[in-house]
Amino acid sequence: MPLKQDKNGFYERYIKKVWPYWVGAVVLGFFNVLLLFASGRFWSFSSAFGYWGGWFFRSIGIPIQEWVYFSYGRYPRVFTEGFFENRETLLVLSMIIGAFISALAAGEFRIRRVKSYRHVITALVGGTLMGYGARIALGCNIGAYLSAVGSMSLQGWVFGLFTFLGAVVGSRLLIKYLM
Repeated sequence: MPLKQDKNGFYERYIKKVWPYWVGAVVLGFFNVLLLFASGRFWSFSSAFGYWGGWFFRSIGIPIQEWVYFSYGRYPRVFTEGFFENRETLLVLSMIIGAFISALAAGEFRIRRVKSYRHVITALVGGTLMGYGARIALGCNIGAYLSAVGSMSLQGWVFGLFTFLGAVVGSRLLIKYLM
């Protein structure tokens, strides 16, 4: 249900209508800098998946303390933090909730029927491969690209180039086999 409109059309102008890309870029950049100052960490998304995987494997009895991955960087926290104590997890949940609220406020949230189970399988396989690739690369398009480029890191530009090339190849494969 859309929010009540005011006399000046604030809802229509700033909530319902799509913002220009440059406004979104400035807002995201502002929040990235704010997050850096507030927490000492840059914005990342896929880091939480490493923790989630570690917690899952520990819960089913797999001894992950012997894995090199969980002795690297900040990942030893998987042994001391719980799900709602982990900053990366809270950031991911906040982004999901924020996106949901935004879609509701703009009147864009829809539950749709599945058109093709082939597309569902492809989306699940593609999402799994993207998540796995993000963890192997130690970052996704947010942490390894946007935050890295903003920090003037060469690694961010290399990541961006190969992400672009991967998107071109992936798009052509989708068109050839799924469209």
